[in-house]
Amino acid sequence: MASSHTVLMRLVASAYSVAQKAGTIIRRVLAEGDLGIVEKTCPTDLQTKADRLAQMSVCSSLARKFPKLTIIGEEDLPSEEVDQELIEDGQWEEILKQPCPSQYSAIKEEDLVVWVDPLDGTKEYTEGLLDNVTVLIGIAYEGRAIAGVINQPYYNYQLKEAPAGKHIITTTRSHGSKLVMDCVAAMNPDDVLRVGGAGNKIIQLIEGKASAYVFASPGCKKWDTCAPEVILHAVGGKLTDIHGNALQYNKEVKHMNSAGVLATLRNHNYYASRVPESVKSALVP
Repeated sequence: MASSHTVLMRLVASAYSVAQKAGTIIRRVLAEGDLGIVEKTCPTDLQTKADRLAQMSVCSSLARKFPKLTIIGEEDLPSEEVDQELIEDGQWEEILKQPCPSQYSAIKEEDLVVWVDPLDGTKEYTEGLLDNVTVLIGIAYEGRAIAGVINQPYYNYQLKEAPAGKHIITTTRSHGSKLVMDCVAAMNPDDVLRVGGAGNKIIQLIEGKASAYVFASPGCKKWDTCAPEVILHAVGGKLTDIHGNALQYNKEVKHMNSAGVLATLRNHNYYASRVPESVKSALVP
């Protein structure tokens, strides 16, 4: 019985199924060939039909099942009736078999904030770089990211370990600036991977393809980092701003991560110590 499970575990189980549905929508839109691309703020800040439909699916599906949630999505969409075919009512039963951490067992629905990026890596999606694309659903409680789902609609690449002792930096592909590049250079990297999508970059850390995700820019938003942060944390990693401060995810915070992002699977202090003071002074928390 669903009622025998805690709110958090039911929400994570639902988010898993909802993210799968969003991935299916993303693949379908691309297969149909009409991406419906519009520019939001600039030529590199794009929105597609897949972004719109996936967000409607995720937000509406979760809101129907958890009406007291606060749900914040990336896309600014008008209120409209959502087609029933976009609604996902399922939940992943394997998640419901897992115990809820005791400190979260009494959480109420209205205490949770869900941050949604329905299609992280939109520009890469429009260019056919499909392994950059993820669906991100992050769950926060009292300002902290505590649970999340990352779905990879086009998961099809091989895993490999990063060479031992190498400093491999993953950073933005399409939102570069002098500040970003100065910070990356300060890490004394052996290699720099320029890829799209915050979720994709965190997966690179978890899979051993990169040592650190460095983004010294205010371009990243809370829906980009909430789900990736908690999943990285679950495997022993750490995500902060460029100053080393923890990010906050309560519903009143500004959506922009104005002090950038620094994420690592190991040795966070090493990379944090190499951030230039000029970069820190330019990025105000």
